[in-house]
Amino acid sequence: MLNVNVNIICVGTLKEKYLNDAVKEYEKRLKSYCKLNTFELKSSESIVSHLGNRSYKIALCVEGIQLSSEQLAEKFSSVMNSGYSSIDLIIGGAEGLSEDIKVLCDYRLSFSKMTFPHRIMRIILAEQIYRAFTIINNEKYHK
Repeated sequence: MLNVNVNIICVGTLKEKYLNDAVKEYEKRLKSYCKLNTFELKSSESIVSHLGNRSYKIALCVEGIQLSSEQLAEKFSSVMNSGYSSIDLIIGGAEGLSEDIKVLCDYRLSFSKMTFPHRIMRIILAEQIYRAFTIINNEKYHK
């Protein structure tokens, strides 16, 4: 097991059971690779207080860099080998992330030029975190 915390810091909650079930499935799958924590915040103003001092901070934003799944796995590997105790991935609310939050981050990541609902983005992100760890560990999940 890798000794890393992966934190999804997001504005808003998942109210729908099927969305919660999807995230919980990836949390369960990730237990053998990392400790996945999800912090659901009521407002963007509270994001800063959830960012770790020794965390590698990644803002999810449309103007960020787009990576393949393999490149995301390489990014995670690089971060884990650089002495960071955790990886914070930040998803904004309906308005996205403010520039004040983005400048606090080490990296800006885009999943697409398209805009996704933040509720759906959490599932996509959890799946890609799982996929990255299977790539890092040379396991069959990734195709």
